[in-house]
Amino acid sequence: MEGKEEKSAPSSNEDHGINYKGVKAMPFIVGNEAFEKLGTTGTLANLLVYLTTVFNMKNITATLLVNFFNGTSNVAPLAGAFLSDTYFGRYNTLAFASICSLLGMTALTLTAAIYKLHPPKCEVKESAKCVGPTAWQFAFLLSGFGFLVLGAGGIRPCNLAFGADQFNPATKSGKQGINSFFNWYYFTFTFAMMISATFIVYIQSNISWGIGLAIPAFLMFMSCALFFVGSKLYVKVKPQGSPITSVVQVLVAAAKKRKLNLPDNPALSLFNYIPTNSINSRLVYTDQFRWLSKSAILTSEDQLNSDGSAANPWKLCSIQQVEEAKCVLRVIPIWSSAIIYFVAIIQQQTYVVLQALQSDRRLGNTGFQVPAASFIVFSMVSLTIWIPIYDRILIPSFRKLTHIESGITSLQRMGIGIVLSVLTMLVSAVVEERRRHLALTRLTLGIAPKGGAISSMSALWLVPQLTIAGITEAFNSIGQIEFYYKQFPENMRSVAGSFLFLGLAGSSYVSSFLISVVHHITATSQGGDWLSEDLNKGKLDLFYYLIAALGVLNFGYFLVFAKWYRYKGCNDSSSELSIEVKQQSQKHLV
Repeated sequence: MEGKEEKSAPSSNEDHGINYKGVKAMPFIVGNEAFEKLGTTGTLANLLVYLTTVFNMKNITATLLVNFFNGTSNVAPLAGAFLSDTYFGRYNTLAFASICSLLGMTALTLTAAIYKLHPPKCEVKESAKCVGPTAWQFAFLLSGFGFLVLGAGGIRPCNLAFGADQFNPATKSGKQGINSFFNWYYFTFTFAMMISATFIVYIQSNISWGIGLAIPAFLMFMSCALFFVGSKLYVKVKPQGSPITSVVQVLVAAAKKRKLNLPDNPALSLFNYIPTNSINSRLVYTDQFRWLSKSAILTSEDQLNSDGSAANPWKLCSIQQVEEAKCVLRVIPIWSSAIIYFVAIIQQQTYVVLQALQSDRRLGNTGFQVPAASFIVFSMVSLTIWIPIYDRILIPSFRKLTHIESGITSLQRMGIGIVLSVLTMLVSAVVEERRRHLALTRLTLGIAPKGGAISSMSALWLVPQLTIAGITEAFNSIGQIEFYYKQFPENMRSVAGSFLFLGLAGSSYVSSFLISVVHHITATSQGGDWLSEDLNKGKLDLFYYLIAALGVLNFGYFLVFAKWYRYKGCNDSSSELSIEVKQQSQKHLV
């Protein structure tokens, strides 16, 4: 109920018209999200440049550190979702995480503002001669990263769900409020990232790193202030235990009963108990992962409570629990394909910045130089422009051909994104090959901050690959969010929200592994280091081709498991497409 501070579950027969609690709380939650994204994105968008220019790190070292930091930040939400659902609740988790993010950004600001917290400025163009950070300077920097990881772990899995908590989804006005909140959430998210990648990055790169990092820290302070000011208005859902426990119980019970044989008609013979307060949709029995179904075999040793539930859920599980566990296991192969997919996207946030530093960043004859880290805004712009085109033009066209309400299935949308990610890397390789060729054969425009001649190729030639990368995310990344949201059990929505970040984490680690392996192997080869500090001496285009080749293999892997996959609530005899068509015709979302 919106009128109470705490709620356990929405009531389907209660509708008080406008959800005043939700409407009143939404400005504080959306404002908190906007300032938080302005702060964190403004701090992290230019992080690679900061580490290479202020902390005098080598390109390889800085890239590996950024990838490791991003990976850890994206693993943390899974732990945050578990702790929030099991112990602390979303409000307390967000409160703690917001303070941690503020402390982390304050620490990064101090590393730039206090000269003793960073190495002396490097006056030479050869990075090998620059003085690196001392042990305690590096430790202070890592402490800032640590607080930011804690902040990401709590904010990313909880902010959307906490906003949705303010409305009763069982009422018409509640559903409208949730839709309005999602619209405003994504608008502020994109707007904040674009402002951060342009205005804040410009101040950091051209005016002062101290001021440029202090602004995001102040914005994060405003985010915390807004969040706590609205505390009395929020609906705070009590933690009801982690749904992950139910999945583990199925695995344990199945292992204990692994020697038993399934009955001839499992759907009718296995134990099936559904709690009256369950919010999950009822699932039909499926033959995939049959070994898990053994956990629902009722033996003479199993005891039941008076309400019909299992006395020991670690020995006996219901068919409903088993099918919910199967939902999670089915998603994992599809999720793993996102790891290689995101490797291509990561390069458009790391190495593309280094490419821009050694390209002509001037706009016409104005003399104005676009900050290298600001080029990633083109990816955001293309994503923002493409979404309404896809939603208003393409989906209606696809719908006429496929008779599917969503135009194409979630898996088809993700597959298109994987193909486009391969195209992104191919275009990136061609552009880099041209940039290096001009740097080696034509007059250059000076020396980049970290050494290496600046190619006469305009950095605007990086826009096509970034544009494709944005469209790629519109297909695959958003497709993943939709897929996880629909395919996970309803009580695992927080966990579902963290799966996207978990894929990003895996890709960050894989990217770091690839960079390390390629660097060490090619550094001693006759052809030279592909990932040289000076891109003109390296062969970054070959590294891009390597990622494109991995993308092709990943697409084949995705096709195999997409064909194998069965949507939640559907039997095994139906194909993916026929399932979607049938259910959409019945006005159900797959």
